[in-house]
This record gives sequence, structure tokens and C-alpha cells, in this order.
Amino acid sequence: MLSLVAPNDINVFYVFVLALNALVGIVTQPHVLANCAAGKTELDGQVGFMGGNMLKRLVTIPWCFTGVAAVVYFAGRHVEPDKIYGTLAYEFLPKILPGALGIFIAGIMSAVMNGCSTFMLSSSALFTENVYKPIWPGKQQKHYIFVGRIAAVIAVVGGVLFALWLHEVSKERGSGVVKGLEIFWMVSAMMSIAFWLGLFWRRTTIAGAWASTLVAVGVWWLTTQHFCLSWLNSLPANESLKFVVTKGTRLEIYLPWQMTFYLVAGTIAGIVVSLITKPLPKEKLDNFYALVRTPVVPGEKVAAVCTLPAGTVVPPRRNLIPGKNLEIMVPSLNTMLGFLIGWVCAALLIWLVYLIANM
Repeated sequence: MLSLVAPNDINVFYVFVLALNALVGIVTQPHVLANCAAGKTELDGQVGFMGGNMLKRLVTIPWCFTGVAAVVYFAGRHVEPDKIYGTLAYEFLPKILPGALGIFIAGIMSAVMNGCSTFMLSSSALFTENVYKPIWPGKQQKHYIFVGRIAAVIAVVGGVLFALWLHEVSKERGSGVVKGLEIFWMVSAMMSIAFWLGLFWRRTTIAGAWASTLVAVGVWWLTTQHFCLSWLNSLPANESLKFVVTKGTRLEIYLPWQMTFYLVAGTIAGIVVSLITKPLPKEKLDNFYALVRTPVVPGEKVAAVCTLPAGTVVPPRRNLIPGKNLEIMVPSLNTMLGFLIGWVCAALLIWLVYLIANM
């Protein structure tokens, strides 16, 4: 329980693929781009986003060790994994301090409500601005606000229905929270393939973006079907690579392989379909990549969405890899320093967990 990896399930391959999947998928969570764009400068967004993520990882450590302690404390008793923290709080907090349990519940509820409200507002705004408004342009602002409110309600109802479905799944397969987290990781990554292709490759087309997402979703679905699992299980390579694992009496795709399959298939589909479909107009592409490589200046005023302020000087195109279609920029000094600092912080977090586990 105190090992950083669990060789029978959570091994180094598992950690590597899930980390890669998370890096791919982080950009399509509804609130992420808005968070990154909220700072006054590029550096504000960079430091704020990475620093916030590191703080979240830091506060995860005591939660993890509390869970491990609960496994020991409740040894021999039947407690549902999804209810372990609530049960632990109920048994300990009233004995420590009167009212502590209420404070715990209030803290959990406020954190959950904060996260839910962020997702609700971001999702409704994305739908209204990027789906509804292009189809029905020219309406009054009050009309779009009303549509956004309806979209927000639908988003919340969808979230509740998803949570209820996970509750039913937990009765059949164990922890619904873990299953929900895995689905969340996978959906984000499958949508993000098109994002990264479009960011780094000018030849990406709309059809290619759709193909990358649809093929990734199709591969995800395929790897949940019994006939596909049986076929993978029958392959000679399954003995060493373990494409399929047995959970109880069921066959399941090993999560890192499932992620690898849909990421590779979605990327290939996006590239192939983009190559055989008509490229986007050069003017649109030049405008987009000019926006990408032009830093934000404090106090600048933008006249319209996806345009540069008047008088802005666009930095010259400096690519790491030569080619007219690739847009992988040479990293700045700030970017390289931030990357190194991020790795140092990650190493310190791992060292801290190791240190605590061996005390």
C-alpha cells in the first residue's frame, strides 16, 4: 500500500500512459483555457496554471495517506470504498471537537459547489458562443444569456444523471468514483487530439479534427466489447503485454493499453483525413498562428474575438523543426525555465511522498 507503484496493476507503464493521457486531455476541460487567459500577462497564466496544479497535487498527499490509514483502521469491516472518507469523518471528528463534522461537510460541499459551478458556467458559455451563436447570429445579448442559462441547467442535469449512472455501476463493478474518473480522463483526451493537431500542424482540417475524435471514441467503444476483448485475450502477445486483464469473472481492457489504442488511432485518423481533404484558407491559418505566437501585453484592447490589437507587431515565425506546415515554436527562456522548475517540483512531491511513507 505504501509503494509508489503496484506491479500487478499500477506499474511504471500505467503511470507513464496516464500521465501522457492527462497532458493530452487537460486542454479540453471546459474551464482550462479561460483560466490560462485570465492573467494580465503570459507569465501570469503560466505561473498560475502550473502553480495551481502543483498545489492541488500537494494537498492530495494527505488525502491519500488518510485513505491508507483508513484501510488499516477498518480492516475486517465492510466499508464501501466510495464512502471511506465519510465513514472516517463520522467516526473520528465528533470525538475530536464538537461541530468538526459539520465544518468538514461544509468544506467538502463548498469545494464541490465551486468546481461544479465552474464547469456549469464554462460548459454553457462554450455551447452558447461556439455552437448556438454561429447558427443563430445577430440576436440580442439578453437572448444569448437566456440560452446560456438553459444550457447550464442541461449541463447540471447531465452531470446528475451521470453520477446516478456511476452509482449503479459501483454496485456491479466496485468503485464508481474511480470509474467516473477514468471516463473523465478518456473523454478529455479523445477530444484533445484535434486540439494538438491544429495547434502544431497547419495542414489539419475540420474533417480531420472530426475524424480524430470520432475514431478515438470508436476505438474506446470497441475495446469495451466482449468480442474485441476475447480476440485481444487470444493473441500470443497478450501473455507478455497484458492487453486484457481479468476482473472477477469479467475480461477488461487494461486501461493504459485502451488509452494507447485510442490516442494512436485518433491521431492517425486526424492526419490521414486532413491530408485527403481541402486545406483551410491560408489567411485564416496565418491569423490563427499569429495570435498563438504574439504575447499578451498588459492593458491591450482587442476590438473583436480572435484578432490582434491595432498596431501589434507579430513576432517572426521561429520553428523548432523546419517545414511550412509545422508550427512547433522555439521555446523561450521563460518556457524552458518553467519546464525545468515544473520537473523539480514534481520530483520534490514524489520525494515527499516517499519520505512520509518510510517514516
